[in-house]
Parts: sequence; C-alpha cells; structure tokens
Amino acid sequence: MRHSPRRRSRRNWAIAAALSLFALLPAGGCGYPAGVDGNLTNGWAAIGVPAGFTPVAGTCHLANFSPTGARATYEEVGCKLKHRTETVYVGSYPSPAADAAAPPAADSAGARAAYETCDRKTTEYVGAPWRTARLWIGVTQPTPAAWAGGARWFRCEVLVSSSIEDDGGLVQRVGTLRNALKEPKSDLLLTCYTVLLDRDGEIATMPSVPCDAKHNSEFVGIWDAGDRGYPKTAKDWDEFHEGCQKVIASYVGVPDDGDLKYRAGVISLPGGDDVWELGDRDVRCYLWVDETTLTTSLKGKGPKGAPVQYQ
Repeated sequence: MRHSPRRRSRRNWAIAAALSLFALLPAGGCGYPAGVDGNLTNGWAAIGVPAGFTPVAGTCHLANFSPTGARATYEEVGCKLKHRTETVYVGSYPSPAADAAAPPAADSAGARAAYETCDRKTTEYVGAPWRTARLWIGVTQPTPAAWAGGARWFRCEVLVSSSIEDDGGLVQRVGTLRNALKEPKSDLLLTCYTVLLDRDGEIATMPSVPCDAKHNSEFVGIWDAGDRGYPKTAKDWDEFHEGCQKVIASYVGVPDDGDLKYRAGVISLPGGDDVWELGDRDVRCYLWVDETTLTTSLKGKGPKGAPVQYQ
C-alpha cells in the first residue's frame, strides 16, 4: 500500500519530539539513573604508550643463533629441555648508538661496545673465562622494524661448539651454562688433543682426548693480540705464534728463549675476522709435538716434561 505524504510527516514529527524530550531530561529535573552521569568518557583510564618486546636474560632457546632477533621467532624453553642457545644478559644500547635511525652496523662503536659487554657478562655467567671452553658468544639485536618502533635492547647469547675447529657444529644441550665452568672437570673445558695433518701439512682435524690418553697437543691459555690486524700473511701468523709461545713457556714452566721452539710447536687460533672487527683480540694457544707421545698434561712439568729436541 502506498503511504500518503500526510501520514509520513506525522510519524517523523513524533520521532523528532521524542529525541527532543530525551535531550531535555536532565534540565527538567528528572535526572539520570543512580550511577549514571551522562559523561561517557570521564571514567575511562588513559591508554598507555605501546610497549615493545624485550627479551629475557637467563633463558634458553630452541632456535639457532641469529644476529637479528624477530619477535615472531623468539621462543623460550626450560633449560632442562634440549636447546641450542642461552641468553646470559640483556642490555640497552646507550647514546649515541641509541639515537641512530637503524641498529648498529658490525663495524660501529655501538656494536663493539655491545660485544665487549657480552664478553664480560658471559664470563661472569659461566663462572670462568669462556674462551677456556668450547663456548662461542654472539650479540643479537632488534630487527630494523623493531628499532624504528623504539626497541634498543641487545641480547648476549652463549653456545656450545662440538669442537675447537672452525667447522665445529652447534651442540644441542640439556642444562644451563650458568656457573658451568666452576666445575674443575667440566667436559666443556679445553684440554688435550690429537692433531692430524692433511697432505699439505695443514691441520685436518683436532679431536679432543683425555690428557691421560695418547695425544700431541694441549691447550695452554689465551694470548692478547692487542691492536694487531687479523692475521693474513705468514709474517702475521709468525707474530701470533710468537705470542702463543710465551704462553706455552709460562704454562709448562720453561724459559722463553731460543730453545723454546725445540721443546714444542705452537697452534694459534684466533676467533673469526667478524669478531675480530668487534674487538675480540684474544687468541687460544696450544702446544704441539710432532708425534702422539704425550700421556699426561705438561702443565708445570718444566724442562724435564718438555725437553729440548734438536733436529
């Protein structure tokens, strides 16, 4: 049925009258029900500034190490479960690095400062200098998108390597590394090795063995290379070997003189050139004899333990 203009006008007038009456209720003295004041916003709490994601120290993780940590890939697990990495410390980049538009580049002062912090914090966490064990450390920082959103944290990660060789694999382990090196017989500590050479006279493999088993190499300590560049030439390596020879002499208890090279050879293992760029100038040093004849540690054995062997 078709409505007439007169009836439609009457209905619209009724709606308008009802709305006007509703708007005038408070002024007419009728008021609002108890607990209602007519202001829909004055009781709401203010919405806080959005908080970005920040990782947690003392946690273990299933994922492999990554220099960039996205929230989507962050997963904590109990350290009693099998895991790959462990966060020993979470810090914040200070200015001027924090004022930059992007996370610190690998060759920046901010990146070097974060690595230095992680170096120190990892030693504190594991209970002894971490380089005396099959450990490796890395720094994880926010993604560029998270950085743009205000994230300024960095994570210090520690991992266990299957060997001291460059191609050593990442070990999945059970248990925390907190104070792990306080145990004098920790299986993580660097001890004795059997060096095997390839056809070119280069080290092919260097598996670890107990020091009371036959071996031809032993970890003796750390040498600080100072401000030297990463070794590339034979002359560079000679300087590194000379530095490690001093560590060998102190470890065994023999004179650091011209006869030292006839007592034991030397293996110098710096970290990669990537961490060298971050300021890691510590070199792991090992003594080495030509034949697999040692059946005990040479620590403190003196000239009798490492006699001069002229050729």
